[in-house]
Amino acid sequence: MPADSFISLPAVVHLRAAGTALVLDTSGTRLPRVLHWGADLGELSAEHLRALRLASLRQPIGFSIDDRVEVSVLPEQSAGWLGTPGLVGNRGGAAFSSAFQVTGSDLVFDEGAEGDRPGTLVVQAHDQAAGLDLALTVQLSPEGLVRQRATVTNRAGTPFSVDAVNLTLPVPPTAVELLDFTGHHLRERSPQRTAFTQGLRVRENRTGRTGYDAAYLLAAGARGFGNRGGDVWAVHTAWSGNHRTFAERTFHSVSLLGSGELLLSGEVILGPDESYSTPWQYGSFGRGLDEVSARFHRHLRARPHHPSSPRPVVVNTWEAVYFDQDLGRLKQLADRAAEVGAERFVLDDGWFGDRRDARRALGDWYVSDEVWPDGLGPLIDHVTGLGMQFGLWVEPEMINEDSDLARAHPDWIMATGGRMPGPSRHQQVLDLARPEAFAHILERLSDLLSSYPISYLKWDHNRDLVDAGHQPDGRAGVHDQTLAVYRLLDELRARHPGVEIESCSSGGGRVDLGILERTDRVWVSDCIDALERQRIQRWTNALVPLELMGTHVGSPVSHTTGRSHPLDFRGGTALFGHFGIEWDLTAAQPQDLERLTQWVALYKELRPLLHSGTSVHGDHPDPAYQVHGVVAQDRSEAIYALVATGTSESYPTGSVQLPGLDPHAVYRVRPQAPGDVPDGNAHHWGLFLPWWTPEGVELPGAALAEAGLQAPALHPERLILLRVTRV
Repeated sequence: MPADSFISLPAVVHLRAAGTALVLDTSGTRLPRVLHWGADLGELSAEHLRALRLASLRQPIGFSIDDRVEVSVLPEQSAGWLGTPGLVGNRGGAAFSSAFQVTGSDLVFDEGAEGDRPGTLVVQAHDQAAGLDLALTVQLSPEGLVRQRATVTNRAGTPFSVDAVNLTLPVPPTAVELLDFTGHHLRERSPQRTAFTQGLRVRENRTGRTGYDAAYLLAAGARGFGNRGGDVWAVHTAWSGNHRTFAERTFHSVSLLGSGELLLSGEVILGPDESYSTPWQYGSFGRGLDEVSARFHRHLRARPHHPSSPRPVVVNTWEAVYFDQDLGRLKQLADRAAEVGAERFVLDDGWFGDRRDARRALGDWYVSDEVWPDGLGPLIDHVTGLGMQFGLWVEPEMINEDSDLARAHPDWIMATGGRMPGPSRHQQVLDLARPEAFAHILERLSDLLSSYPISYLKWDHNRDLVDAGHQPDGRAGVHDQTLAVYRLLDELRARHPGVEIESCSSGGGRVDLGILERTDRVWVSDCIDALERQRIQRWTNALVPLELMGTHVGSPVSHTTGRSHPLDFRGGTALFGHFGIEWDLTAAQPQDLERLTQWVALYKELRPLLHSGTSVHGDHPDPAYQVHGVVAQDRSEAIYALVATGTSESYPTGSVQLPGLDPHAVYRVRPQAPGDVPDGNAHHWGLFLPWWTPEGVELPGAALAEAGLQAPALHPERLILLRVTRV
């Protein structure tokens, strides 16, 4: 940011970007208050901004003090707010209620599109009685995302215990419904809706990772808001440890979305001049969920370290061989992988130490002499000789009690109260906040990456953090562990900048913007069942763009559900993401290998579109059918999937609308091979749709979005693809 972009702070700050406006009241010495967060208000003069502030002030009736209660982005009881406080803490039982006074502010504008004024407000404040400083940063990004964080510093000579720091964003009374997410292993990010009524709805995650049932996004919106319509406001906490997300509405006509790290008791105690910083909180506004998501996607894609090379087709060995690693068998699998067009071959669990099953050897990060007497070199040479990259599975944060490392350093296991936590998946947690444990794991991983041409790490994390304390004193350690994992990833990437890393956590248990600052994709779920994946991938995409989502073609019978699906349904589902294969290709039928090769070729053809375009989702009224796709940024082309997840009450299917196109342009719509073979009864009877030909049909974008076109009948758990190009 150029130095001359700093300006003296007005009483009301107006930031604008990409159709979003953020208006902050910075008058007086109280912390900033949000006057408006939502749709762009256009250019407002200083007089209009003062009038907006005046028009937004509530009547001073019904409050807890004889004055107006104005709620800042870090709410304070001292201002009369008796809802969830921004700062929770104390100094020996005192200083429990903050009253920060602003001591200085800076406002800097970023580069934005013509007419936009994205920028960053930094506020310094002090509470003399509590002996605390506060640094508050509030940003509106060029993509229209609000981002804020706070840093609390102890300026007194005695310790101050920080129990919570919550940041909030207000939403208007029209936000009457809430959407957040729940789930479990193999069923991550399952949406749930509730009414936004008076009171407090809180989603707490105490698993030590992002969690399967974390709120993920907490969205508030107009009644019935959908993918393409209805105003929506959503928050996300960019943190990979414990966190708390809430929606709060009071009878004072205040409605807030808030979040922060969930700190365990005694986890953060600040000594003199020590500080605590919150995770970044993100807020996104949009007309419909697709616009909310698009802001996150554009923000991630604008990062300088965002993956820029084509996302290679991955073959992972887990569901092909499990722990049964054999050089000859893996060479055959690599041969098949190369034949179908794979570009990256990943050796999963079982390559190290005495690791023949899940009960032992986690922590012993040395290549197994028993399984690999000549090291990994022969397999890697074979893989790279076929033109593929080589990747390796690791789980650096965990340790088996039956391991050489645990026997040598039992004090490196996270524990509390003089007892060992109950094992999970036969694992304990390695305390990476201990400098010696951190150094050991860093050197082991770095040595592997220096010894072999490994271009990719599948970084797993397979258990919750239970009783996760530091030995010997038993002090709670989830906060420290999360920061240590970030440091480990940062240092490893600094040493080996060419290595890509995937965040896997029993599948999709660690998906958030904190971990994505340090990794190149997330493993969406351990469930590769294509029907389950349709829902899981859709809602992962609510935050994460497709190129960062690991989406694989599984075997004909799902490892996790026992359900069978045809290859076209599996391939068409995996197409919308970072495509891969997790299937014993050595046992596949020749016709399946030929068909899989076609899906791989289509992915390679479409990945420039899939990984740069805008994800769109139709609001189809029939719950048995879903329409989703990707539209190019210039809206010159698109690919859509029509998915039948069940049987419909309509027969034939009826029309479907294609969202996101230029309403004034004319497009050709045609079936896209290999996803062009409808297999419903109408197809078997020979009753084809008149337009369902290789030439397709030409229609304006407005007609496709509003009138739509007739879709072919599909059996349940099938899909077809539509290719759309501007004429």
